[in-house]
Amino acid sequence: MIKHNPPSPEPLHRAIARFGDVAVLVVGDIILDRFVNGVIERISPEAPIPVLHGRGESSAMGGAGNVVANIVSLGARAIPVSVIGTDPAGDSLVRMLGELGAETVGLAQQRGRMTSSKSRFSALNQQVLRFDEEEIKPLGAAERAELIRRFRDALEQADIVVLSDYGKGILLDGVAAELIAICREAGKPVLIDPKGRDYARYAGATAVTPNRKELGEAVGRAVFGDEEIVAAARELISAHGFEFVVATRSEKGMSVVGPDEASHIATQAREVFDVSGAGDTVIATFALALAAGADPVAAAAIANAAGGVVVGKRGTARLSVEELTGALFRSHGPTAHKDAILDAASAARMVAAWKAEGLSVGFTNGCFDILHAGHVSLLHAARSQCDRLVLGLNSDASVRRLKGPGRPVNDQHDRACVLAALASVDAVIVFEEDTPLALIEALLPDILVKGADYTVDTVVGADVVQKAGGRVVLVDLVAGKSTTGTIGKLRAGGATN
Repeated sequence: MIKHNPPSPEPLHRAIARFGDVAVLVVGDIILDRFVNGVIERISPEAPIPVLHGRGESSAMGGAGNVVANIVSLGARAIPVSVIGTDPAGDSLVRMLGELGAETVGLAQQRGRMTSSKSRFSALNQQVLRFDEEEIKPLGAAERAELIRRFRDALEQADIVVLSDYGKGILLDGVAAELIAICREAGKPVLIDPKGRDYARYAGATAVTPNRKELGEAVGRAVFGDEEIVAAARELISAHGFEFVVATRSEKGMSVVGPDEASHIATQAREVFDVSGAGDTVIATFALALAAGADPVAAAAIANAAGGVVVGKRGTARLSVEELTGALFRSHGPTAHKDAILDAASAARMVAAWKAEGLSVGFTNGCFDILHAGHVSLLHAARSQCDRLVLGLNSDASVRRLKGPGRPVNDQHDRACVLAALASVDAVIVFEEDTPLALIEALLPDILVKGADYTVDTVVGADVVQKAGGRVVLVDLVAGKSTTGTIGKLRAGGATN
């Protein structure tokens, strides 16, 4: 069966909310990326080549190091394990990992081993030259034993493992197979960012994440359409015992293929500046989402959105949770009503993403027990004050404390569904407290909206919003409309029958 429908946003946001609880063990080739920027204004008198006048230089972690950087950037714990040299490039990588907040106990610096580095020279944002310094060779016996030891020590702390193979030597000569066997014995999922055509060395892994070209090379033929992607992926699954294959397909998005089902996830249309490191971002995000409880299709949808963000950046890029949340929100277009019901943590990320896009966020709250014209008018007026409106909804227990034991008439799930279906409401959060103060403090909306039966001094959270630079808006209510009045009419009518 082939599916093209995207997963619902709600489980995607739930998975992102758990990123902070996930630890990912990353093994592979860590590379130092250097970026030299400048301008070209003349040709060298020594040879017919352009002269680059340097205007700045920066360094970043590439290869498996970029996977680590993306994991940390998304708020999770990364445990890198690798072997690098005792050279300046290796020292720079150790320093950068420490500054990033990643652990470095899994890194072994060995004399006689060269740390891979890539220097990219650009003029006016156009790369004109890449200079690679590396020596591709498998690990020696002592290096291999040390890598395996550090891997075993770190595995107990990890929820999932990523093998990032850039073909520089760390995973050559059976090392990948040995690490996969250790993971299977420990019951830990292991994902592979593959290199080369021989996927037999990754046999038994949970999944591999080739791009379309790599997938075709692995099966010995070009693959383009959905059916060809599915057939090639299932050929690898059958031959090497993978649980599933995640194929990245550039402008076509991603495909998740299992033995019996396949799903295709469309990409978002974005201006592409640089694809450097996009695959690292994809596997890092996919691993986090999978470890956070998402199924493979939902994890791929999250990773697909992440890849769409970083190709719009220059250099070896990574992204934040706020950027990822915003990208997911855009990818689903208008939010279905059930997907607009969020928990506080998901709402906070959504609000941050909206603000990062330059959108103003409004907030209002209430019990909204039996929806009436007064409620609709209030919400419409509130939405007119902002680009996005978040509604805090009192829980059933909170309503009972405020209104009495006979309330609410409609439970919190039904009330939330009805409110989330309104065009004026962009998100609904149920809160348990008697007031929404904690929620307002967490969201820090730009605009706080209440009915004109309040004064600014009596609006809960007004001081918080104003102190943060926001404002409080009081809107007129529709006279004679209230839930209490509606209930009174119903009871009076029942008494006369």
